[in-house]
Amino acid sequence: MNKYSWILLSVFMLLHLSGCSSSDKGDDIPSTGVDGIENKYVVYEVNPKLFGTSGAFNAIAGRLDEIKSLGVNVLWIMPVYEEGVLKSVGSPYCVKNYKQLNAQYGTLVELRSLVDKAHGKGMSVLFDWIANHTSWDNAWIENKAWYTQDAGGNIISPAGMGWADVADLNFDNTDMRKAMLDAMKYWVTEANIDGYRCDYADGVPDDFWKQAIAELKTLKGDDLVMLGEGSRSTLFADGFDMVFSFSFASKLQEVYAGKETLSTLYTTHKQEYANVPEGKQRLRYITNHDLASENSPLKVYKTDRGAMSAFVLTTMLAGSPLIYSSQEVGYASALSFFNTRTLDWSANAAYLAEYKKVMGIYTASDALRKGTLKTYETGSVATFYRESQKQKVLVLVNTTNQSQTVRIPIERAGDNVKSLLDGATSVLPASLELEPYQYCIWQKQ
Repeated sequence: MNKYSWILLSVFMLLHLSGCSSSDKGDDIPSTGVDGIENKYVVYEVNPKLFGTSGAFNAIAGRLDEIKSLGVNVLWIMPVYEEGVLKSVGSPYCVKNYKQLNAQYGTLVELRSLVDKAHGKGMSVLFDWIANHTSWDNAWIENKAWYTQDAGGNIISPAGMGWADVADLNFDNTDMRKAMLDAMKYWVTEANIDGYRCDYADGVPDDFWKQAIAELKTLKGDDLVMLGEGSRSTLFADGFDMVFSFSFASKLQEVYAGKETLSTLYTTHKQEYANVPEGKQRLRYITNHDLASENSPLKVYKTDRGAMSAFVLTTMLAGSPLIYSSQEVGYASALSFFNTRTLDWSANAAYLAEYKKVMGIYTASDALRKGTLKTYETGSVATFYRESQKQKVLVLVNTTNQSQTVRIPIERAGDNVKSLLDGATSVLPASLELEPYQYCIWQKQ
């Protein structure tokens, strides 16, 4: 029996209702994509430091077909700029020169080639923009008024953040803003990138983001894509297309640790989408460069099966999916983004194939990309139904490392369905047993 067999066999297991303590009550949640308005983005975060000690641009370009096969249409590349040395701790978010590439990664010609190849495969390219601060040896430091100062007139690091390696920029200074906007436009014109993922967006005034995005739109028009690393809903009004889901990611970890319920996760989802304008999205993820530096998702979610089930839940429930370079091959150790190393992208072919299958289901599904959402209280098994005019999909995900008997929602029991994992057709039973971290994805026929 292969590793996927347990996912498929449970569809046919008809069990008794006894022993199920969960309720069939459904909870209608506002659609995360009004029917007919598609969630357009699947984001892949590229950490150049995982592509070897040199030539990252060429190495990334060589893996674009594999990345594209995951359904990706937005390539977010972590900071590629010259890094600071003074007070440095090795962070790529410590920028010495906004208009100079990190020579370790390659040349401007190689970067342009990477962007062109990504465009040829239908992927937008975002640079990582660090607007809140610079390195201490950035040339801007000579303009003391461009930086935040203490009562004694000394330039300071961002208050309360513990980032001693960087100096905090002063957005009350008009000249600094002009220089920042000029640098942001530089890469759009010189490398033909399509937008930015903006680091610590909450630390930068809304009026700057509004101005920056408006001016970048004069260069890229509707092709501009902007992703804000922040939590405040005003970022959408500033012009960002996607904003991070910090609360959802944190709550998901607590669910898998047995510290929170799925009901609270659904509530968090609703809260994060309460002020999201139509056509905008929250970025949903199980890991990223910050989280992966602390722990592998395989450890956070207990096993590779746990990490996969968490990814399925997160991706299928709502929002714009994010895949961080390394999670698709199930890397088992923490990967600090301060360090350079070379990953073996062929180390876990079966896991990568499963990621491709899951993302193939997602990108091909009208309901999962833009359907309305209804969740059900079924204990520790995430159960939700997504429906568009063209398609209806039921998803079940066991969030525990124990087998679980789950009752199928009463209005779904008896449905003729097709498994989107293997194409097998069946009639949904009243209840079934799910193996640890098992997931099922069915389309109503």
